[in-house]
Amino acid sequence: MATTTYPPPPPYYKLYKDYLQDPKSAPELPPEGTYICYGGNYTTDDILPSLEDQGVRQLYPKGPNIAMPPSIPVLIIYFKKELRSLNRELQLHILELADILVERPSQYARSVEDISLIFKNLHDLLNSLRPHQARATLIHILELQIQRRKQAVKDIKRRREEAQRLLKDYIGTLEDTGASFVLK
Repeated sequence: MATTTYPPPPPYYKLYKDYLQDPKSAPELPPEGTYICYGGNYTTDDILPSLEDQGVRQLYPKGPNIAMPPSIPVLIIYFKKELRSLNRELQLHILELADILVERPSQYARSVEDISLIFKNLHDLLNSLRPHQARATLIHILELQIQRRKQAVKDIKRRREEAQRLLKDYIGTLEDTGASFVLK
């Protein structure tokens, strides 16, 4: 099966006429707000729910750095600090769980809950970094595209110069042999 950069649109696009000629031919807009799918309630808003909305205690400090970062470097330093702190806390709790399982195996549930809480906080912090990651990935992809296009332009220029040089050589060779021709 062949693949293309921009595949053709799906065949059902032919079902709709020009919107300006017939506004009723356009498909219905997707629902806004909440909708039910497979028994679960979903929302069309792309809002990351906070830990409090999920009923989970937040272990890292709340502040303006998460919602409105003054600058990206400060945001990254803040998240690195908090992620390292939670990671150390997780390591400590896992060691405590190992001790509890050895000494008093019946009391492991509280330690497992603490570890679960730390994981949920780590997960929330990492999800908060997703927009920054997406932006950085997009910048990287665009920079690679620019590099590839610049290299392609260099290659085209080099081949054009090579072709011009070859044409001059052939014209010189033809003139030396006495052949005549007209370039159009």
